[in-house]
Amino acid sequence: MRRATVLLALLTLAGCGGAVQVEPPKPSAEAAAACVSLAGRLPKTLDGAPRGESTPASPYVAVWGEAEIALRCGVPRPARMAPTDTLQEIDGVGWFADPDRPTLYTAIADPAYVEVTIAGTHVAPSVLADLSGPIGKMSAQSG
Repeated sequence: MRRATVLLALLTLAGCGGAVQVEPPKPSAEAAAACVSLAGRLPKTLDGAPRGESTPASPYVAVWGEAEIALRCGVPRPARMAPTDTLQEIDGVGWFADPDRPTLYTAIADPAYVEVTIAGTHVAPSVLADLSGPIGKMSAQSG
């Protein structure tokens, strides 16, 4: 239900300008440290959309464009994901595509899951490819 709320907030604020409202996750201590590290490696633009600001400000949230792309680091494991699900691998990072929410993807990374919501105006594989590098480095540091 929270993911639906986040997506609704993103869609409601699209085109309004200013900071985008995104609910920050509450990661464990280990995931929080990894997420802070990831935040410094995220790209300034994604699929042509510039990095924006979110409210409340959080090191676990990043947005691009006018609520077009949102990233939340340190989210819980996707409830819908089964152990037998096939992940889409991009540059060594496994991505779970939620079958009930076609704009929601979750990177299955260690030590933190990273959730990305991508508006239909963007090319999801391109966005995920641009995020896989920084997310893969987060996983490599934890090992």
